[in-house]
Amino acid sequence: MTADVIFCVLAVVSVGAAAAMIVSKNQGHNALFLVLCFSALGGIFGLLGAPFAAAVQILVYAGAIMVLFIFVVMMVDPRAGIPPERRRRAKLLGVGMGVVLLFELGVAAWGWLGKTASPVPPAGGPAGTPIAVGRLLFSEYVYPFEITSVLILAALVGAVVLGKKEESEP
Repeated sequence: MTADVIFCVLAVVSVGAAAAMIVSKNQGHNALFLVLCFSALGGIFGLLGAPFAAAVQILVYAGAIMVLFIFVVMMVDPRAGIPPERRRRAKLLGVGMGVVLLFELGVAAWGWLGKTASPVPPAGGPAGTPIAVGRLLFSEYVYPFEITSVLILAALVGAVVLGKKEESEP
């Protein structure tokens, strides 16, 4: 009973933080809402019996990745403004990505509705242990793992480029 109440509280906090992040216009507040959301998700993973996933969620996402986001937020000048043509392209790109996301969610929901729940057999040990996660990560999920590492590398390069001061012309 207590775990159910904690789960519900963490779920509400996670969804509320995500909604607040979307609504808020202050980049600093957005980063803090995202940290709160990641931390609540880590608590949910812990309640679901996946301590390794919970630790990784909190240490990697709420810790390391958010430090990069906060550095980028501190480096970008919000008073600089965005040219109207870039703003228009960003809106079109956002609408396009939203349509693709809704399509993917529809396909996933359509596939999910036709399936019955079945327990996942443990791959090399109890679910949620580092051994099981490692076996799945380097066998079945090796491509998403590599794609994620490339995205993190791109974020690091972007942070370095944004942080680099432009040399003034003589």
